[in-house]
Amino acid sequence: MVYLIGAGPGDSDLLTIKAQKVLKNAEVVIYDRLADDSILSFCADAKKIYVGKESGRHTLKQSEINQLLVDEARKSKIVVRLKGGDPFVFGRGGEEALYLRENGLEFEIVPGVTSAIAVPAYAGIPVTHRGIATNFAVITGHEDPNKPESSIKWEKISTAVDTLIFLMGVANLPQIVAKLIENGRNPETPAALIRWGTKNSQETIVTTLAEAPHKKILPPAIFIVGEVVNLREQLKWFETRPLFGKKILVTRARNQASKLSSALKNLGAEIIEAPTIKIAAPSDNFSQLDAAIKILRDFDWTIFTSANGVEKFFERLKIHGLDARSLNKVAAIGSATAEKLSSVRIIADVVPKDFVAESLADSLKNFVAGKKILLARAETARDVLPDTLKNFGAEVVVVPAYKTISESPAQIDFDALDLITFTSSSTVKNFVAAYGVPKIPTAAIGPITAQTLKNFGVTPAVVAEKFTIEGLVEAIEKFYGGENS
Repeated sequence: MVYLIGAGPGDSDLLTIKAQKVLKNAEVVIYDRLADDSILSFCADAKKIYVGKESGRHTLKQSEINQLLVDEARKSKIVVRLKGGDPFVFGRGGEEALYLRENGLEFEIVPGVTSAIAVPAYAGIPVTHRGIATNFAVITGHEDPNKPESSIKWEKISTAVDTLIFLMGVANLPQIVAKLIENGRNPETPAALIRWGTKNSQETIVTTLAEAPHKKILPPAIFIVGEVVNLREQLKWFETRPLFGKKILVTRARNQASKLSSALKNLGAEIIEAPTIKIAAPSDNFSQLDAAIKILRDFDWTIFTSANGVEKFFERLKIHGLDARSLNKVAAIGSATAEKLSSVRIIADVVPKDFVAESLADSLKNFVAGKKILLARAETARDVLPDTLKNFGAEVVVVPAYKTISESPAQIDFDALDLITFTSSSTVKNFVAAYGVPKIPTAAIGPITAQTLKNFGVTPAVVAEKFTIEGLVEAIEKFYGGENS
């Protein structure tokens, strides 16, 4: 089976649920130049073949792409042909489908959100609007150069259609404008050029039909002509987000990055994920944790200092055939850890006001004298908490529930970045080991992470007042101070 999938206009969140499901099961993905390469993360295990076409540079001819689809489909069960936008809107999906049919192969079309409508929408321009535009046309701005003459009926569309949307037309803009004016379109008709629509780097130029060819803009861009362009000033929403235009690097572990990435993206930032750590089993392969679990009822308190610790602890608890009923009192270092405990039906008895070891120890001061405490934490961590609890008269057993190890370095264009986020001391240390001391502004989730940065000679530009992901996002938004308002 070959799936001809539309990847949408650029923003990876606009990929359809059906497309995402198919990509996860794909064995081979033959893809074009995508506006958002993060879409390929949904098919991480698939064989990937790039066949993209850029202006003046074609990886393969269309006939060769057609044959490649046939060849791969005869070797694999699920082949995906991934295209930007929609396969049937100037995507040559029809040609590929016909060739598959001629070769006796099954195919399915998975429509994508077309840039013809989505890009103007992200620029605050509706393609139709009551009282202004009751129809629209989507037109190629890049006709087949081998055709003896244009097949566009300029004499009809120039004045008969309210809103005209030209795709892939930047290079031919002077000819397009000349044809429209020559066939009766008012030179003063509002027009807009929108580059990298739906992406954080989106650029919108509002002009008139006659002036459009004099505006400097590079592809990929769409050209829209019509009175609806005048609505942009009232309806623009995407480019006014507080972090629009900012490119932020997230160094958090891959399985945890989505919460931070999504929150920043919702504020308009473009996110680059380059995890510097990943979570792994402790060096003793859980032997100390397993031993503690076997006598779990002996502990008056169990303390968790991270969501990772909670996750790994309860994984081992389940292996031993136990559940939350084996625990006595429970303390969590902060709201994220308490939230993770809540997901396994436990409400923490103690959560300190400030989410650091010192505050947690102080919160337990009056409850732990003469008590036996189990502290399940990262293999490498500060000893402030166990040492302080011992000073309060507690017996403390520290067991590693996990360890953080370095991720492989990624290719990063640091000159294009505005900010690097750090959510733990481990992310800082591993980042410096992989890339060197950061030279651009940094953001730290709290004072401990901030101090680790300072130890490397870096004063963070942003330090969250609430030591949570939400607090970090709030601090970053405050730091940029509504630049785009």
